[in-house]
Amino acid sequence: MRNSTKSYTSFLYKNSNIDDCFIVEELTDEQIMLQKTARKFVEKEIIPVLPQIEQKNFEETKKAMLKAGELGLIGADIAEEDGGLELGKVSAAVIAEEMARARSFSITFGGQTGIGALPIAYFGNKEQKKRYLPKLLTGEHIAAYALTEPSAGTDALSIKTTATLSSCGKYYILNGEKQWITNSGFADIFIVYAKVDGKHFTAFIVEKDSEGLSTGPEEHKMGLDGSSTRSVILDNVHVPVENVIGEIGRGHIIAFNVLNFGRHKIALSSLGSAKRAIELAIEYGNTRHQFNKPLTSFPLIREKIANMIVQATAVESVVYRTAGELDCAFFENHDSLAKLIAKFAIHCSINKVLATEAVDKIVDEALQIHGGYGYMREYEIETLYRDVRINRIFEGTNEINRILIANTVMKEYEEEVNEPLSNNSYEMEFEKLSLVRSLLNQYIVAARQQNLTNMNEEQELAAVIADTVIAIYAMDSLLARVQKLKGMESNNGVELAAKIYIHETAQILGLKGLNIMNYLKNERVISSIATRLIDCNSMNIVDLKRKIASLTIK
Repeated sequence: MRNSTKSYTSFLYKNSNIDDCFIVEELTDEQIMLQKTARKFVEKEIIPVLPQIEQKNFEETKKAMLKAGELGLIGADIAEEDGGLELGKVSAAVIAEEMARARSFSITFGGQTGIGALPIAYFGNKEQKKRYLPKLLTGEHIAAYALTEPSAGTDALSIKTTATLSSCGKYYILNGEKQWITNSGFADIFIVYAKVDGKHFTAFIVEKDSEGLSTGPEEHKMGLDGSSTRSVILDNVHVPVENVIGEIGRGHIIAFNVLNFGRHKIALSSLGSAKRAIELAIEYGNTRHQFNKPLTSFPLIREKIANMIVQATAVESVVYRTAGELDCAFFENHDSLAKLIAKFAIHCSINKVLATEAVDKIVDEALQIHGGYGYMREYEIETLYRDVRINRIFEGTNEINRILIANTVMKEYEEEVNEPLSNNSYEMEFEKLSLVRSLLNQYIVAARQQNLTNMNEEQELAAVIADTVIAIYAMDSLLARVQKLKGMESNNGVELAAKIYIHETAQILGLKGLNIMNYLKNERVISSIATRLIDCNSMNIVDLKRKIASLTIK
């Protein structure tokens, strides 16, 4: 029997119970109303002032945050006892996706609702929550998350910022520099990580008016022009001892668990940006005529649109499934909050890698459909192209997230035969999923036999394992979704997307298997599975893509 940690990764071994998989079509009336509220907020309050915000007029940003607070958008998934609405992770997901339409303002908003407020909401004591959360949730105060340093990015535990207890015992004296801190130009409080006595990694709440705290000039970034990004300098900053969050030396528990939620929210924001890019591409393609026909009538443009829809559908299926799983886990939680969040670390990394790489492809193709116009600053797609690129770097690069996924699976995976096919309606798709699970099993068996289990060193193998795990979760989520939607009119596009995604992803994974098998010294078995993944198809993919493009364009 698996322990509770592994129960959250049962998708690696067997087809999920569809009743346990939340799908976006199951949004409640309340959640749909919240979705409309968030979209209306963006359209009415943000889009009209976005030009000023992107010119660094942060007074408009602060006004908008107050309005978001008034609507309850900031505290949607914070506990009622702490001043939030306690609407759950699915509701928070809806807001995060819709807020992506606000472009760089969404970074300010996400920094507030995620890594800014959550350290206090989830790990702060009663006095800290009472003092700081009310104004954060109303938008009256803005939070910034200060972890990254010039010499410590992905390797967060190597920070140089120090905290020394004062002789009177009432303060910690912080010294150091933080780099690329979102919201720092107008933040009221900073969640700062420092090492007590140069050794014990610890989280602190630091107020903006603290003597010795200053910020550098705004960074000149590739994108996200409307977000504030500065260095934060700490020069003998006295922080009251009561502003330590959690325990001395346990700051990594806060940092890494909060980053997990940050990764999920980045995935949701990426989904929102992807959907917006698809809208822009189709709107432009329908109105732009070449050779007396709209661009959307040309087969290669339609193929691009189909590919965009397939990727977005896979991401949507995954991020909302994870949101639903988080909701259930929070409701049923009997562990400490830190233990609960840690169990979903792999899911959040999967979400982040899948969504951020999908949105890059989608926005790139949307710009291509715009042709030369897409390269011009006055077109929204140009801004999106620059804005979304940071997502693969935010909250841990995709490379480090792949290693995290692979390390987790390598440590916890139990070698066993995965579940046989169980649904005749999608027999071919379930067969491919079963083969992919078998491929993952062979990777891990071979790696253990060859003593290649340190994923920090075996990074090429880690990437292949992580991509296989991501694909399994996506395939499993898509199949659960199409089964739930069976018989519904809305199923058509999702079913087509699922078939295409599973077929093409299986082929990609098969090729990866052929490329890694010699290194693992497991040529015969891996070659057999990989070849079947590449060859196993009787579908007319061209026709399927034409159908999904036609449905979308209509």
